[in-house]
Amino acid sequence: MEQMKSSINAIIDNIQSAEKYLNDEDIKKFMDVILSSENVFVVGAGRSGLVGKAFAMRLMHLGISAYVVGETITPAINKDDAIFAISGSGETNTIVSAAKTSKERGAKVLSFTSYVESSLGKLSDVSIYIQGRTKAESNDKNYLKRQIDGNYTSLTPLGTAFELTSLVFLDGIIAQLMEEMGETESDLKNRHAVLE
Repeated sequence: MEQMKSSINAIIDNIQSAEKYLNDEDIKKFMDVILSSENVFVVGAGRSGLVGKAFAMRLMHLGISAYVVGETITPAINKDDAIFAISGSGETNTIVSAAKTSKERGAKVLSFTSYVESSLGKLSDVSIYIQGRTKAESNDKNYLKRQIDGNYTSLTPLGTAFELTSLVFLDGIIAQLMEEMGETESDLKNRHAVLE
């Protein structure tokens, strides 16, 4: 049980310490693009994709037209739209490809990544740094150095720290959007699924 408790604490510590890297100006630009876009497309692979789906659902609850890339009802992306891509490494082929296609079609590209200088970060109109250990780092042989430096994200498997930090920050963005749009929780509840 000690490993489990240590892992939980490492995840919480990552979320709390990651806040200091957030740039208010970038967050404002991110939200402005969301609010000014006709449609918001969300893309991510694996667990990052699940985080993206949760965000798309909340956008829909806010009354923002949102689609998840890969779903059968997702339309073509156009110049008045935006795509939000989530990738810890910023190098996941399918995610980078979706961002490139979106850019070529004139859409804005938003991203969450642990590597803002990655291919995805460079393609993005707004790229927000989210601290977290990615799958690429799980093969890191520098375990002792990370422990001495106080980086305990090795207690979290693969991209867990990145994914959970992204999820928390996206829910924070939803709360901020609610305030800016004058939406209440009851407004969101009125748009919540009833066929379940």
